[in-house]
Amino acid sequence: MRRDLREGVTIYVTENIKPNFAEIARQYNVDYRTVKKAYEEVKAGLKGRPSGRPKRPSLLDPFKQTIDSKLELNCSAASIFKFIQKKGFTGSYTLVKDYCRQTRRERVKKATIRIEHSPGLSAQVDWKEEMALLSSEGELFKFNIFLYVLPYSKLKYMTLTFDRSQDTLFSCLHDAFLHTGGIPTEIWFDNMKTVVDHTKSQFGHAVFNERFHEFCKDAGFTPIACRPFRP
Repeated sequence: MRRDLREGVTIYVTENIKPNFAEIARQYNVDYRTVKKAYEEVKAGLKGRPSGRPKRPSLLDPFKQTIDSKLELNCSAASIFKFIQKKGFTGSYTLVKDYCRQTRRERVKKATIRIEHSPGLSAQVDWKEEMALLSSEGELFKFNIFLYVLPYSKLKYMTLTFDRSQDTLFSCLHDAFLHTGGIPTEIWFDNMKTVVDHTKSQFGHAVFNERFHEFCKDAGFTPIACRPFRP
């Protein structure tokens, strides 16, 4: 096994970071299966080490506090990488990106609180975008799936659409109300552009589109925008 490749994947094993095999393969100009094999061999070898053996320091260790503070400010992995590069970091962008992703996941897991729903209180709307289906004749069809869920009863309304316009959204909501037999007090939406005015919104504070807000008032429900990066 190439020494540089072994050293590269060792960092991911010691830091318990899930690697992107394809990206590492491009970095070292090898097949992704070679990277995966190297990672698994290093992982198996480290598991067999005596417990008293000291852990190898990571290139990220001197910068982790800085990275964590930047993540608190919702900075992107790319901007953090450029910032710590100026401070002397000599590692790869992939290492920084994977550490940022892992840290965000752990924070979301700790911060996520289960929401209990009562009958008639709320509904959730999601749009599965740009789905593709290839027919037996080789013809490609692109479509979207509108999903409306009542969390308390788990009752769902689902329909297929060929666009995600605001008029289509209103039509889907109207059909969902008829299908489920009423309108809930509040409806949770993803930050879709037909719902949220992105030019006026800030992180954690969504501003609803004016026409959409009027529709909500006429229908008699309160819209709630899901916070970005939260399940």
